[in-house]
Amino acid sequence: MSANQQPPTPQPLHRPDLRAWGLLLGSFALLMLGYFTLPLRALGDDHPLLSWVLFAAVLTLLTGLLLARIVDSMRGTGRHPGVWLAFLICFSLTVFAGTYYVLADRPGEFHGLVTRLDALYFTVVTMATIGYGDITAAGQGPRLVVLLQITYNFVFLAAAAGALSRTVRSGMEVRAHRSEVEPPPGHRLGHHGHGHDAGSRPGLGQGRRSRGLLRGRKHDEDDGGHEGGGPGSGRPGP
Repeated sequence: MSANQQPPTPQPLHRPDLRAWGLLLGSFALLMLGYFTLPLRALGDDHPLLSWVLFAAVLTLLTGLLLARIVDSMRGTGRHPGVWLAFLICFSLTVFAGTYYVLADRPGEFHGLVTRLDALYFTVVTMATIGYGDITAAGQGPRLVVLLQITYNFVFLAAAAGALSRTVRSGMEVRAHRSEVEPPPGHRLGHHGHGHDAGSRPGLGQGRRSRGLLRGRKHDEDDGGHEGGGPGSGRPGP
């Protein structure tokens, strides 16, 4: 490397966007606050048609958003696809939990589902396909929603969870690779005197070359003195 060439400037490591993940936590907190406080049962039996239309519209919108963010994650485009995927997964589970809570207001539709926490618990258990049997769907409406949720889990939520896992793993691999190939802070190249090569230390290589030149010059002078018959050569002069 020439003396005028500057060493490469280390690039900052790619760090996770703490602001985006903080926004995700705040959005999740607001989502749970709305789920536990909004008057969900104002729909139900009073507006059955409106309830089903609203459920279908929200689920369709969520499906479109999930597919768009899955594509963004696979292509590596978009801003924070992992954060969006995590939020949309939580949002979809909340939609199903709210629907179960509204349906449980009618007697005989559910066995064991009374509170909003029961509905959220039943949603997570259904998603995990555990099936404890403590809460069961008895009516036709709840069973239809359970079938929809199981299908939704296998088709969309599983794909979203896989895309989220790949996004997080890819980000970790990129940060690990950059931390390996980039020099640590304060590291300088050999011509600045901090390299590990002995020939790059200032003065060491130059001293060796100087000593070699002196030895060569002395050898030439000795040879010239012998050939010329100078004093001390043991030969008579011309």
